[in-house]
Amino acid sequence: MGVLEVSVTGQAGEFRLAADFEAGSGITALFGHSGAGKTTILKMIAGMTRPQAGRIVADGRVLFDSASGIDLAPARRQIGFVFQDGRLFPHLSVRRNLTYARWAGKRDATRPFGEVVALLGLKEHLDRSPATLSGGERQRVALGRALLSDPAILLMDEPLSSLDQARRLDILPYVEAIRDETRIPIVYVSHDIDEVARLADTVVVLEKGRMLAAGAAAEIFGRLDLGDTLGRQEAGALIEATVMAVDPRYGVAEIDVDGARLELVGEGFAAGEAVRLRIRARDVALALEAQEGLSIRNQLPCAIEEIANAGPAFVEVALRLGGQRLRARITRKSADEMAIARGRQVVALLKAVSVERRVARRRRPPQ
Repeated sequence: MGVLEVSVTGQAGEFRLAADFEAGSGITALFGHSGAGKTTILKMIAGMTRPQAGRIVADGRVLFDSASGIDLAPARRQIGFVFQDGRLFPHLSVRRNLTYARWAGKRDATRPFGEVVALLGLKEHLDRSPATLSGGERQRVALGRALLSDPAILLMDEPLSSLDQARRLDILPYVEAIRDETRIPIVYVSHDIDEVARLADTVVVLEKGRMLAAGAAAEIFGRLDLGDTLGRQEAGALIEATVMAVDPRYGVAEIDVDGARLELVGEGFAAGEAVRLRIRARDVALALEAQEGLSIRNQLPCAIEEIANAGPAFVEVALRLGGQRLRARITRKSADEMAIARGRQVVALLKAVSVERRVARRRRPPQ
C-alpha cells in the first residue's frame, strides 16, 4: 500500500493549525488533548475542511495542493471515514448499510463483501436493523461500510469513544484485524493513551494546533519531553518482546526483551508470540545493585540515558534496556541520594503484576 503525505496549515478564528507527517500502512495515531486539532486534520485529509495552504498526497495522487490550485472533492478522494457515533442509516438493514457507500459512490467492488463480513464478524447480523444492535456492533458495521467503499486511506475519528470499557475491549481486535489484514494506511484520532499504545505504529503528538512530535510509537512513548501531553501519571515506555514460556502452575509468563528476561502474570500470553507491552514509569523503581529477598521478581540491569524534571518532587529517568528504552519516575530526593546521572548503571525493579494485559498487544509479524 502507498503512503499518505500531509503538510498543511490552517486557521479557524484564533486557532492556528500546522501539521507535517507521513502515514504508511498500519495505524498512524493523532494524539493530544481535546482541542489539539486532531479532528480538523482528519477533515482536511477527507476534503471536508480546506487548509489555508499546503499539500496532501495519497500514494502519489495529489488530493490537495494550494500552490497548484488542486482541491479534490471528498467523493473523489477514495477515503473511508469512521465517525464516533457510526452514523448508520436507521431505515436500512446492516447489509444495505454496508454496501451503501459503494453503491452511492458507484465504486468498483475490489474488496469482496464476504471477506469484510467475515473479518468483522457480521455474518449473523446482516438482516438486522441498526436499532437492534449494540454500540460495539454498530461500530463494526461502520468499519465495514468504510472498508467496502474501497478506500485508499481510512480515517477513524475516536471510533471507540462512545463505548464503555468492556465494549472497547471487544472491538479493539477488529480494529487490529483491519490494520493487519488490509494494509491500508489508517489515520486514527484518539486521546486514550491505552488505545494508542495498543494500536499505533506511528504517533503524531499535537497540542493546541501545533505538532510537537511524530515518529514510531516506541520512540514517541520513550521521550521524556512529552510528559505533559502524554500525561505524567500514565506515561511509560512501549517494549517489544517475545513470550518464551508460560508456567501454568504459577500463572506467570517468561518474556524476553533483547536478552533480558521479565516475569509477568501469564494470563493471555502464549509461548512464541511477539507482544508489545506498555510499562508505566510510575511502576518502575531503581536500585544501585541487584536486591535479595524481594517479592519484586524483575530486576533488569540498565544504563541511564536521560534525566528530566517532572515537577518539584519528581524526576523522569530514561533507561537503556538492550536496544529499547524503559522509563522510571522517582522522587528528586531519591535521585539525589542515589547520585543518579547519565551513563550510570542501575537495576530497574518491576512487579510482575504491573503490566496489565489490556495494554499489551500481539505484534504484527514482519511483511
